[in-house]
Amino acid sequence: MHKADYIIPQNMEPYVNCILVDESEDSNSETNLPIYADGYPGIMFQQSENGFFQLPKNKKLSQLFLFGQTITPFTLNAKGKFNFVVVQLYPFASKHLLDIDPKVLNDDCYDLLQLQHVDILSYKRALENTSNIEEKVNIIYKLMAELIQSNQIPENDLVQKAIQLIIKNKGQGRIKELIDQLYVTERTFERNFISQVGLSPKQFAKIIQFQTSLHVLNESNFERLTEISHDNGFSDQSHFIRTFKKYTGQTPSYYLQQMTS
Repeated sequence: MHKADYIIPQNMEPYVNCILVDESEDSNSETNLPIYADGYPGIMFQQSENGFFQLPKNKKLSQLFLFGQTITPFTLNAKGKFNFVVVQLYPFASKHLLDIDPKVLNDDCYDLLQLQHVDILSYKRALENTSNIEEKVNIIYKLMAELIQSNQIPENDLVQKAIQLIIKNKGQGRIKELIDQLYVTERTFERNFISQVGLSPKQFAKIIQFQTSLHVLNESNFERLTEISHDNGFSDQSHFIRTFKKYTGQTPSYYLQQMTS
């Protein structure tokens, strides 16, 4: 899975973080994509010979769905040829797309083909009838625009400001200090954050901190583990290992062994 270099239209910039794509033309292949917590929900459209499955639940996924926050690691499994495109969203976007409690989407997904108030089958047919990734992305943008037209992002929203600050600070720093910057009470801030993101501010910050350390680990050597722990705000190496194992199911050393094997 890799980022695709497409310009995000101005009307989608408040919602879309990036585009992710992947494909295989090998009918005899079996692909397993590990999915870890990253703080971002998204919309995925997939085409495959034998379907996409979420493991270990062995749940067959819809061709077009919105997924929520990932907390527990899982694997996407596909046998044979496949292709998919993911429009990765900012953390509050699922709330604005469907106006549902985002907590119900944690470690789960919403089948967009069951939508009743839009002509979802026309979007599905359009996605199926083009092999051009950029065209697929634009079709998903049109669907998103229809879903959010009656539920625009509030101006000067404190939750969105908090999300930007947490990402900018790479998940480090105390939430209390963040609240002080936003001039809001702790109870109000936490309630509003959970209602839009589906996670508490502390949970979200931990995930961003983990993802930052994962990115560094992918570009470093295991000998630098202590330095990675320190630079990414963990109290010590043991704290980093516990957090890493929580979100991947693996220790950093085992993760690196799998990466290099």
